Amino acid sequence: MEPIPRRIYYYETNGGRCPFLEWRDSLKDQDVIDALRVRLARVRLGLLGRCDAVGEGVIELKFDIGPGYRVYLAEWGKTIVVLLQGGDKGSQKRKDIEQAKAYWRDFRRSNS
Repeated sequence: MEPIPRRIYYYETNGGRCPFLEWRDSLKDQDVIDALRVRLARVRLGLLGRCDAVGEGVIELKFDIGPGYRVYLAEWGKTIVVLLQGGDKGSQKRKDIEQAKAYWRDFRRSNS
């Protein structure tokens, strides 16, 4: 089966914040920034790579660089990926997954 190219959208809160872009802009390590850029280019090609479903339609992309960086996203239809937020392995158990699910619920409510 051929991968389906995707368009990337960024989730934005009602207050105009974009959690994913805020997280991305906080990154300091150029190797991590480059790895993120390459991975998102692959997502645009329809190639998610190493990932897990974490519930409610949210997918966790895993990175083998730094402290186990994660990107949380969801698929909207067959051709759109919505980037919800980023984090690392240490923060995932505390709040990242639940927050990503809440962002996804809000996105669906606002776009239905």
